[in-house]
Amino acid sequence: MLHRAGSRIFLTAFALFAAAVPTLLADDSGAERSSQPAPSYILIGFVGGFVRHDNPNHGPVQFAERLQQWLPKDAHLQMFENRRRKAAFRTIVSLLDADHNGVLSPEEKAQARIILFGQSWGGSAAVMLARDLNRAHIPVLLTVQVDSVAKLGENDAVIPENVAEAVNFYQPHGMVHGRKQIRAAEGSKTQILGNYRFDYKQSPVRCEGYSWADRTFTRSHMQIECDPKLWQQVEDVIRKQIEAPERTAVASSESKSQP
Repeated sequence: MLHRAGSRIFLTAFALFAAAVPTLLADDSGAERSSQPAPSYILIGFVGGFVRHDNPNHGPVQFAERLQQWLPKDAHLQMFENRRRKAAFRTIVSLLDADHNGVLSPEEKAQARIILFGQSWGGSAAVMLARDLNRAHIPVLLTVQVDSVAKLGENDAVIPENVAEAVNFYQPHGMVHGRKQIRAAEGSKTQILGNYRFDYKQSPVRCEGYSWADRTFTRSHMQIECDPKLWQQVEDVIRKQIEAPERTAVASSESKSQP
């Protein structure tokens, strides 16, 4: 009798525990899968050469720090070494995957507002990443190349059709110099904002924190990287891309409020 009563108590307790487990698991997994909006803008930058993504002596890193000061709070800005293009791609996909199901829907892809920029090998990496995104049918707002240098097997001259706007800044001197001209793979889909030439033989720039090798063998290539006027132009292009929709939204709101 006591044995049967004990068995019933044990079975009842086990049933209550078993019923609670799915609920606890559902709460945890549900929190992980909760939907959240993608960043308003995703900005990915690539440094050149063998520079670390967080080296404060180099132009792209300093530029990213300045961008961060005025970007919308819900924007995402991240720097990468030029060799880590695949990691940058995975980061973008993860940020766009609002429902965290591992697959980007057409709606999630349509929400993408991506800006890619880079210097030297990083400039080429930006174009190659845009091409990776094109294969995944993910649009890109803007690519910015600064003295872009392609690695073996890369083509940084042709901007893929998923890019809305592209701009190229270069200098023509020295052992290492940037691509002089970029063009659109599909002119009806991509606007080339310009190919802008800088000449540091005529207007040299003083650079701090660079190596003896940079100063000796790639002097002009170094100067375009540390030129504050150059990076101000890059900032102006990016700022225009980000602020234009905000101005349009404000104008639309004001027009609707008119009697």
